Amino acid sequence: MSKDFTGRVAIVTGAGAGLGRSHALALAAEGARVALFDLVAPQSVVDEIRAAGGEAVAIACDVADMDAVARGVAQVMDAWGRVDVLVNNAGILRDKTFAKLTPENFALVLAVHLTGSVNCTRAVWEIMRNQGYGRVVLTSSASGIYGNFGQSNYGAAKAAMIGLMNVLHLEGAKFDIRVNTLAPTAATGMTEGLITPEEAALLAPETVSPGVLYLTHQDAPSRMILGAGAGVFAVTHITETEGAWLPPEKRTARGIAAAMDRIDDPAGARTHDSALDQTRKFVRMARDARA
Repeated sequence: MSKDFTGRVAIVTGAGAGLGRSHALALAAEGARVALFDLVAPQSVVDEIRAAGGEAVAIACDVADMDAVARGVAQVMDAWGRVDVLVNNAGILRDKTFAKLTPENFALVLAVHLTGSVNCTRAVWEIMRNQGYGRVVLTSSASGIYGNFGQSNYGAAKAAMIGLMNVLHLEGAKFDIRVNTLAPTAATGMTEGLITPEEAALLAPETVSPGVLYLTHQDAPSRMILGAGAGVFAVTHITETEGAWLPPEKRTARGIAAAMDRIDDPAGARTHDSALDQTRKFVRMARDARA
């Protein structure tokens, strides 16, 4: 019986443990050939996949190093001739309150999460364009969407994934490259000591990975922010209120405050397909108000 990912080739970064290991195992179980990228080649995970009858290779790769990423992707192409799925999962924490955070630790977290995701996606982008097929997952976090104390570096990097997704979704559409964002919560080495044993049992990485399968299969959506954890799945929507046009004499702090009930009215809130849509909306409202 054919599985959902039979014939597909997937790259998973940060695949040596935690969520990355779980994502790699899940993809392999559905028939994908999986390349596991991590700082140290995760051969033990490859052995697990092969023992279950799957195909996998382990590649030592620092995702923040574009040359290393390019070499890793070249190895995958030499082995299997294509890349269908990229799961950008690699990440680190350097938590400190903003007052105590050093510029070096801010830059380091962005280098791994944001630049690392850009490097890996860039390395497979032309391959996917030429194939006319690709599925890319970026990994965000509730820390980036909603905030979390002591994580300005991590939150900034994770919020950036949403902006990156929005643009890549537009640029990849005509090549059937679908780009989505996973916002997982799971018990991993990064959460050790922060949650109880009972919470950790509920938040096993395996409860998140079905979300990756959904975001990367042939009929996947594009431009979705999918939250996942403890077997719960939810979608985050970024919407904008209809807003209100203000005449020149009301365009003051007090004028805006007085109109805030209309500006912030959630009735009619919607999302936009692109930044230009917002511009056109504002122009339309201004024209209509002056007509």
